[in-house]
Amino acid sequence: MNYERIKEKLEILADAAKYDVSCSSSGSTRKNKNKGLGDSSGMGICHSYTEDGRCVSLLKILLTNVCIFDCAYCVTRKSNDIKRAAFTVQEVVDLTINFYRRNYIEGLFLSSGIFKSPDATMERLIRVAKKLREEENFNGYIHLKSIPGASDELMQEAGRYADRLSVNIEIPTKEGLKLLAPDKDHKDFIKPMKAVQQSIKQYQSEKKLIKSTPVYAPAGQSTQMIVGATGETDKDVMYSAHYFYNKFQMKRVYYSGYIPVADDSRLPALGTEVPMMRENRLYQTDWLLRFYGFDVREILNDQHQNLDMDIDPKLSWALRHLDQFPVDVNRADKRMLARVPGIGMKSVHKIIQARRYRKLNWEHLRAIGISLNRSRYFITCDSRIFESRDLTGAQIKQQIMINSTSKYHNNFSNQLSLFA
Repeated sequence: MNYERIKEKLEILADAAKYDVSCSSSGSTRKNKNKGLGDSSGMGICHSYTEDGRCVSLLKILLTNVCIFDCAYCVTRKSNDIKRAAFTVQEVVDLTINFYRRNYIEGLFLSSGIFKSPDATMERLIRVAKKLREEENFNGYIHLKSIPGASDELMQEAGRYADRLSVNIEIPTKEGLKLLAPDKDHKDFIKPMKAVQQSIKQYQSEKKLIKSTPVYAPAGQSTQMIVGATGETDKDVMYSAHYFYNKFQMKRVYYSGYIPVADDSRLPALGTEVPMMRENRLYQTDWLLRFYGFDVREILNDQHQNLDMDIDPKLSWALRHLDQFPVDVNRADKRMLARVPGIGMKSVHKIIQARRYRKLNWEHLRAIGISLNRSRYFITCDSRIFESRDLTGAQIKQQIMINSTSKYHNNFSNQLSLFA
């Protein structure tokens, strides 16, 4: 084995894979069997954290950065003058096993440029996963990227070896995709999603009758959208996400702020700031839809097509609906408590439990851990002290922003620091 060449390939193909953020491994329950290598339970994305606080990592690489397509937003587009490389199937298998044995990783995230054809590329990805499972007895987490346009038969086979499958929709709107990737068809992205969804349903149905039914993609499927490459609104982005969650039962939809990689009149200019704040607001909105009972039309609609960058989407919604507040924390139902700015779902459950034994006042709420800086304008409790109710939405927003410190605070000057 030429170790210098392998190292060079790894540098090229790991760097090319960094633009894909959709590599969460949460939700898989593949167990270690026959004294094999690894266990995917509780795995996560590269340098992320499991529910119990563990930091976990995946080997995250492309099989190749050679691609037959010329998508304007993609660093591996065929017209881009970059170094090209490709791993063999055995090289990826050996890297995964060697990195795992050295405790560098707990699984594999494998994507690829599309070489030759979608089926040829997907078949090569599957061969890697199959070798790991059957020849190396590897039971760690494997996430394979589904290749747009790949056959249903290949997608069905892929789910037998991968814990999660994902096909990136890339651009939120059909119009944007046609503008930046005219060689691609939106239908080619939907086709593998349908195949995976149908196979998951079939597995779940058969599992009820036959306990020994082979597992199929236990961590489900996910997708990713690039944000800011075209002129789509936040409404366009989140309505697309809502469609994929409901139509294909996606485990996650990821949002990736566009990083300028090309000097192209169709795209933001080189050096344009990555829309990190916008990306953060989209994730917050996604959370509200998935866990807080909000409908996407409540947050984004024809009157409000873009999210407020100054404040989070729940606070923005509340300020537009002051007629629904204040709510009494000692009487309000779970749904309404979850809509109060500054009260998260854990606090909602604590409030419901605690008020069974006594009426709650401001001190109790502070002890529970809710953010009184935000919530005090929207709630009442068992106390004579209360916030003035004659403030306008603009005045409440101003008061909250004055008294808030955010990890995105630098965004309100000219520079954004994600980890401030």
